[in-house]
Amino acid sequence: MAIFNTAAKWALKPLPRFISPKAHAFVDYVSVGSFFMSAVWFWSHNKRAALASAICGGTQLALSLLTDYPGGTNKAISFRMHGEIDLGLATMSAAMPEFFDFEDEHEKKFFLVQGAVITAVRELTEFPKFGAKRQLRARRAA
Repeated sequence: MAIFNTAAKWALKPLPRFISPKAHAFVDYVSVGSFFMSAVWFWSHNKRAALASAICGGTQLALSLLTDYPGGTNKAISFRMHGEIDLGLATMSAAMPEFFDFEDEHEKKFFLVQGAVITAVRELTEFPKFGAKRQLRARRAA
């Protein structure tokens, strides 16, 4: 189930973090779009996969809108916390085929790949050492 997520995390651990918060936000919204487009695509032949994709897309959208990064609207979740929640979302995505009982169907591949991609983006993102407020105070003091 989450072996692809673990493999992606392990393989990317030694690489430098080069994805900016703005690029991370862009990739998050692309991920939301792919989840919703897949939900539409899956609807005609696999309603369970379509529902799972819509749930993942809605969760990713809510997370993105509530995050304190470019593209977020509410700033309720810090960018560092967003990164931790991303790991949970990646695992949730990879677990959806088993949870919705379509693990023997080809739609499973989409969810496994999405989970691995979310993990990879999270591992390659440069997160600030401190929260936004503390980082701003540190800049002003310097």
